[in-house]
Amino acid sequence: MLLMSDHTVLRVKGRVLVGPEEARDELWVVDGRITYERPAGVRDVLTVEGWALPGLVDAHCHVGLDHHGAVDEATSEKQALDEREAGALLLRDAGSPADTRWIDDREDLPKIIRAGRHIARTRRYIRNYAHEIEPEDLVAYVAREAGRGDGWVKLVGDWIDRDAGDLTACWPRAEVEEAIAEAHRLGARVTAHCFAEAALRDLVEAGIDCVEHATGLTEDTVPLFAERGVAIVPTLVNIATFPRLAAGGQDKFPRWSAHMNRLYERRYDTVRAAYDAGVPVFVGTDAGGGLAHGLVAGEVEELTKAGIPPLAALSATTWGAREWLGRPSLEEGAPGDLVVYGEDPRADVRVLAAPRRIVLNGQIVG
Repeated sequence: MLLMSDHTVLRVKGRVLVGPEEARDELWVVDGRITYERPAGVRDVLTVEGWALPGLVDAHCHVGLDHHGAVDEATSEKQALDEREAGALLLRDAGSPADTRWIDDREDLPKIIRAGRHIARTRRYIRNYAHEIEPEDLVAYVAREAGRGDGWVKLVGDWIDRDAGDLTACWPRAEVEEAIAEAHRLGARVTAHCFAEAALRDLVEAGIDCVEHATGLTEDTVPLFAERGVAIVPTLVNIATFPRLAAGGQDKFPRWSAHMNRLYERRYDTVRAAYDAGVPVFVGTDAGGGLAHGLVAGEVEELTKAGIPPLAALSATTWGAREWLGRPSLEEGAPGDLVVYGEDPRADVRVLAAPRRIVLNGQIVG
């Protein structure tokens, strides 16, 4: 491992991928910040060579959560470290019952943008994950989680309805409109878990900012998402689990099982149709529930399998994702958060699975 002292200046030499269409030959990291001006009078310089990208973004994961609910700090730390080792240095935590604010004080752990705790209908989500409430309380809970998060609130937009035996929408249109308006008034954006078709139109027309998974998009709703600029985070590495889930529910909920299989079978066509229509698409893995952390490279590869061009898939976890979340990339003065690869990731996104060096807050951490 390369060692840096507090006085070491880091030089990254090769191809610094500043943006989709811009590359430079080198950058410097001084006192934890990026500069493109060679610092004067520096003696202790550590040079790393390769192709540099901004620290990757996992825009849908859950630090502090596993399939049982909230986890302890040691487990949360391990989850954050697994993301870091994969090169994911900026995480949007899309719902967690755990308090992970202590991570903000750790210079060696990824930066997290939180969405508070999930807000779900009573008995309509995974046990121990969400506030489970009824529609009359939705506005109050959205206001509460807007204060707890970092500019995002997370709704559960649909889930299995045991009486119907299938996925159905969770919230009446009037209540969700009022709740989204309240979040916006408080300066927060709203996203929602949605697998199926039924909830999408109401959520978008109510002013939602993003939809997670979005497997239920159709030729009727894709143009609406594009027109309103509503982003999607497809989490294709998670959608890959649908056949197993469907098989487990086949006997008890055959309609739901068949529906999940249909959503899975058309997943790539759905994502490509959204991208082709101009819907913003970003990388997220849904790690932290039933999935391990550190899957961001696999999700980028999945987007390319869906037909998204490699450069656009890279942007969905780097420059474009950071702009969407309001965080800098590799511009002058930005925090020294970057990943260096031995080969050009623009030529083959599978390169992302093997970082050569990981730099966080100007320090080499991997």
